[in-house]
Amino acid sequence: MLPGILPFLLSCFFLFSTDNLVAVALTSPQDISALQAFKASVKPSSIPPWSCLASWDFTADPCAFPRRTHFTCGITCSPDSTRITQLTLDPAGYSGQLTPLISQLASLTILDLADNSFYGPIPSSISSLINLQTLTLRSNSFSGAVPNSVTSLKSLQSLDFSHNYLSGYLPKTMDSMSSLRRLDLSYNKLTGPLPKLPYNLLELALKANSLSGSLSKSSFDRLTQLEVVELSENSFTGTLEPWFFLLPALQQVDLSNNSLARVEISKPSNASSDLVAVDLGFNKIEGNAPLQFVDFPLLSSLSLRYNRLRGTIPLEYGRKKSLRRLFLDGNFLIGKPPPAFFASDKSVSGSLGDNCLQACPGSFQLCMPSQKPSSVCKQAYGGKPRS
Repeated sequence: MLPGILPFLLSCFFLFSTDNLVAVALTSPQDISALQAFKASVKPSSIPPWSCLASWDFTADPCAFPRRTHFTCGITCSPDSTRITQLTLDPAGYSGQLTPLISQLASLTILDLADNSFYGPIPSSISSLINLQTLTLRSNSFSGAVPNSVTSLKSLQSLDFSHNYLSGYLPKTMDSMSSLRRLDLSYNKLTGPLPKLPYNLLELALKANSLSGSLSKSSFDRLTQLEVVELSENSFTGTLEPWFFLLPALQQVDLSNNSLARVEISKPSNASSDLVAVDLGFNKIEGNAPLQFVDFPLLSSLSLRYNRLRGTIPLEYGRKKSLRRLFLDGNFLIGKPPPAFFASDKSVSGSLGDNCLQACPGSFQLCMPSQKPSSVCKQAYGGKPRS
């Protein structure tokens, strides 16, 4: 062999031994030890023989090819086969805690453990995964607080901790996550007010928690790209102020099942808005049905059902051509519904039922269910409601 060739070859390969077997190692020893710790933290009884984790046999190198029998799935390696860049588990029902040593997988861009049975706290050491772009722990049994350290992940674009048992306040420094585009913490036990949110967000989902307080403009400061707001099934109170529906990129809003008391709406500047769907049902909103919703040119779905609205339905609702779904049921609306709703060329689904309306034809699906008893309506208006 030519002089110098042997040292060169030895410098390209790391030889390691496991159970007296020797293999040529490509993967970083740091990453191998992290994968070993990760698997060791999973209960063996929760690893089905056909699953990804069952194929993780450390007598072979994780990034070696071809992967005929070992590490057949669950990981992706860098082009030079030295680092683990993705850890994406199959939904096999794995159970165990997430080891803090996951932080050694410093080249990870994706960590996805969704639809399993991991439990315990989310380790704060996860903040060491500085290259992480997608972090998905959805549909597990993680508990404890959302670690403050997660807000130091400056490359993170998608964060999904939904459908777990996380509790406590949201981190106050969430706005420091400058790359975050999608945030989903729905179906947890989070409490307290909304902090200031990451300004590059496109989608915000915090459904089915116990968040409270009013929706503050400061929380949504500089969110010029926010398209979807899903905050239903919480305990938000107070007034929804005019700035909210004027967020420039807003398309879909669901604030149903809260305790909002009032809604104030301003006309969008230059009649320009991408707002398509609004759900404010099952709150405590008082006053008249907001007329200003007709000024949003693309609005096609509006729900104000089961609030405390009074007065008549604005005639402009019937004239709005873009409106295709309208739910006003469960209020105390009086008078006659706009006749345009019943024109042959108008197609609106939804409900005007369970109000105090007059002349809402029972033959029309839109008028179902039937109106409130007159005694209830009289009591609500302190006497006979005026049409």
